[in-house]
Amino acid sequence: MKKEFLNYFFILIGCASMAFGVVGFLSPNSIAMGGTGGLAIIFNSIFKISIGILFATINIPLLLVSIKYLGKYFAIKSTIAILITSLFIDVLSQFVDLQPLSNEPLLATLYGGVAVGVGIGFIFKGGGSAGGGTIIARIITSKTSLKTGTVILILDAIVIVATGIVFRDVELALWSMISIFTTTKLVDIVLTGRPNERIVHISSSNNLEKIGLLINEKIGVNGTLVRGNNLSLTEEKHVIFVTVPVNRLNLLKQIIYSEDTTAKMIVIDASQMLGTKFLN
Repeated sequence: MKKEFLNYFFILIGCASMAFGVVGFLSPNSIAMGGTGGLAIIFNSIFKISIGILFATINIPLLLVSIKYLGKYFAIKSTIAILITSLFIDVLSQFVDLQPLSNEPLLATLYGGVAVGVGIGFIFKGGGSAGGGTIIARIITSKTSLKTGTVILILDAIVIVATGIVFRDVELALWSMISIFTTTKLVDIVLTGRPNERIVHISSSNNLEKIGLLINEKIGVNGTLVRGNNLSLTEEKHVIFVTVPVNRLNLLKQIIYSEDTTAKMIVIDASQMLGTKFLN
């Protein structure tokens, strides 16, 4: 029960942030966001119907059609999120009369993209969806060989081209592209966070047990030591997998190369870390 309450709280916060980004930054500057939200901004310019009503009108039918693809529970949460977002958009634009917080395209694009991205991220975190772009992608991928990411990219491209045509301004299409990119990055940050760790793979033909002990002693982290062979099965290999704070990477390099100058080291961003702590 507590977890479900938290999910709906995330959805509520996400809807408010998304509506704030649309009304305060994107819509007043004719900058579109990705997916069906961008279509709502474009149609608002053509038909002079409120963005909130258009957002709900575009998305609700898609949700009803997609229940069998996404499940009833997800569809219910997504419907709630879309209705609340639509309400917040119209309340902010018509009743609160929120004025544009910036008329500078760059600022409006970046801050609008951030607000929308944070909003969508929280809605996803709560188990819902913020619009029909993903839904359309799921339906198309279930009927074709196209990947979900490819379909979403095509939909966003259509929105960007439509923005340039409807508003008769190529620059607005380019600003919309930056807005969509910013939104995508912020969604990732909200969902996975920004861990300050790096995954490091250390490999060598020499025994790495001593290096492993030094890493544990001097850096204070645990990892995994694996023994195997190279792909041609002609040479024995030793590999260490370890997660290290970014500010200790230089010390890790010093430890490795002071003991084994032939060792290879690969550093990868740890975009998401789940389960028990990786660090001591």
